[in-house]
Amino acid sequence: MMTQLLFMPALEWTILAVLGSYAAFTAGLFVFWTKIKKPAPSLPSADLTISVVIPVRNEAANIGFLLADLDAQTLPKSQYEVFIMDDGSTDTTAEIVSRFASGTATRIHLVPLTPAPTASPKKRAIETAIGMSESDLIVTTDGDCRVEPGWLAAIASARKASGARLISGPVTFTSEHLLTDHLQTVEFASLVGSGACSIQAGYPSMCNGANLAYDRTVFMEVGGFDGVRHIASGDDEFLMHKVAARFPGQIHFLKSQDAIVKTAPHRSWKAFFRQRKRWASKWKHYKSRTPLVLALFIFTCNFSLLAGCALSLAGLVSPSALVWMLLLKCLPEWLFLGSVLIFLKKPASALLIPLTQVFYPLYVCFFGLAAQNPTYEWKGRKLV
Repeated sequence: MMTQLLFMPALEWTILAVLGSYAAFTAGLFVFWTKIKKPAPSLPSADLTISVVIPVRNEAANIGFLLADLDAQTLPKSQYEVFIMDDGSTDTTAEIVSRFASGTATRIHLVPLTPAPTASPKKRAIETAIGMSESDLIVTTDGDCRVEPGWLAAIASARKASGARLISGPVTFTSEHLLTDHLQTVEFASLVGSGACSIQAGYPSMCNGANLAYDRTVFMEVGGFDGVRHIASGDDEFLMHKVAARFPGQIHFLKSQDAIVKTAPHRSWKAFFRQRKRWASKWKHYKSRTPLVLALFIFTCNFSLLAGCALSLAGLVSPSALVWMLLLKCLPEWLFLGSVLIFLKKPASALLIPLTQVFYPLYVCFFGLAAQNPTYEWKGRKLV
């Protein structure tokens, strides 16, 4: 009995200490987020040229909307071109792109990729496009995304003002209709916000290839995807880590609402599972310790909360201690995520942060374990 009495407080204090460190960490994220300044309005360099690279496979339902968005950019058409890298589409993607390209002044290049075995189709598509490009800046997005008219102008202005070698932009979802859409929006905002704050702190960890820009010459200088070409995902973060190592302090997060890229939330569990499993699989391949330590820290904190809840049900953690655990985990998250969602123009989703917090610990722990299986699927292809 005496051993049990001594064990219970130690257990509670251990979990509280872990969650207390998480509360301090999340409060720190909020501080860093507020320190990221919105860019002052400025005209982009008139001589800066951009190549927009879009790897696609069977995007007939979406590519026309993205092409219309790119055609409506406020940046002069003489300063940008678009590479649609078609990786074996079996639908009418190529026909839609060809028809659109023939009726616009925007320079749109449809590039059919020859069939070839590869662990990462996206990296192959991007490398091929960069080899064809002569532009100053490479900007990547996905075939199912939507962009604002001022997207490229905002990136060009940020490049001129900051001199950054790599620019990470914000990504969110299109209009939410289902509860699961809002939950995905909140969860995705946590990734966008955390990645932005890590850049602001000087330790870049996360970014998203749906809204990424970098100097073409820098891509060459760091060896492109050499060393990570065998990994299915990571055309964005692994490259950012290489650029950050070669050019310290020259990574920039573009906190501009003109630069927000939107994509549709997943409407099937299978698609959601495949994407998140592929993302989580990158953790074990990080060479930089920062994102790996961060991933393990987030996993440990969420696992600790689940353990606290389970131990409370078993009578090994007091109700008052459980309340403190929940407060330490949830209140700083609400403050940070709320501020990110307001920037992303998602106030309705911000109201659902508490509901997301119920599922998120389960989500983090589940995908942290599921990622240990090295088989993934992308666009109907199994990748390893």
